[in-house]
Amino acid sequence: MPLDRVDRQMLAILQSEGRISNAALAERLHMSPSPCLRRLRALESSGVITGYTAVLDRPRLGLALTVFVDLKVERHSDQSAAEISRALSAAPEIISAHIVSGVADFRLEVVVRDLVDYERLMFDTLLKLPHVTDVRSDFVLRTVKSAAPLPL
Repeated sequence: MPLDRVDRQMLAILQSEGRISNAALAERLHMSPSPCLRRLRALESSGVITGYTAVLDRPRLGLALTVFVDLKVERHSDQSAAEISRALSAAPEIISAHIVSGVADFRLEVVVRDLVDYERLMFDTLLKLPHVTDVRSDFVLRTVKSAAPLPL
């Protein structure tokens, strides 16, 4: 879907203020509410906007440890990637998973309470993944930037 200047402005506003009312959004875009809502619905129905979420404070929720995990697999195939992807999707502690190029085949972002929780995830889930031959973990010391808006 080609995006014009108004669509990009709308998306930029929604990325930082997802709970903005249609009336306020229309005002910020210098539009009337009805055309604004039509544009918003078009962006939703085309799949450009895939949903709305709340950004939560991990430490305040007791999720103080973030770990980036690299997985290496023994053989590359659509079937093995699909099996691993299904297993990763089932683990709520794994908040993002990517197939990547380079030394690793998968890169995961994991959020847990503490090292004990990560150890449990490692032994109960990650080391039991099909076709995985190596697991490497990088522990986050401090987050500098997280969940930034997309550059539109």
